[in-house]
Amino acid sequence: MNKAIEPAARFIRPGMRGLDYGSGPARTLAALLDRMGVACDSYDPLFFPDADIARRYDFIFATECFEHFFFPSRELDRLLALMAKGASLIVMTSLWKSLDEFKNWSYARDFTHVSFYHAQTMDWIGGHYGLSKVFDDETRVVIFQST
Repeated sequence: MNKAIEPAARFIRPGMRGLDYGSGPARTLAALLDRMGVACDSYDPLFFPDADIARRYDFIFATECFEHFFFPSRELDRLLALMAKGASLIVMTSLWKSLDEFKNWSYARDFTHVSFYHAQTMDWIGGHYGLSKVFDDETRVVIFQST
């Protein structure tokens, strides 16, 4: 989680409200952000499917969930609808680099992973959805900001 939290910290301030989208069974990220004085709701289609996420959030973490999206554009539309103006979308997913690497990549062999992303995919997402890329570690974490 810290790989996503550390670069996102400069965009998050006490008093903001965030969402951990695809949180899994534990509220780990919410607990870590609570220590920073930041409120964070949790949503997960399996573990917190009834979470009230009808509000607009100042930031949304999507850590290790993009690879589980059967319909990425639907999920991105939903995420953007939940973002307030100027909000940050913090994405953490392993990015593939080459077709040769992809063939033997353990990430691609996980049967729960159904969508895979390349650096060019992240650039396309930013351009298509009108998001500014404000951080990119070029391996796992990309942070977008809405305008």
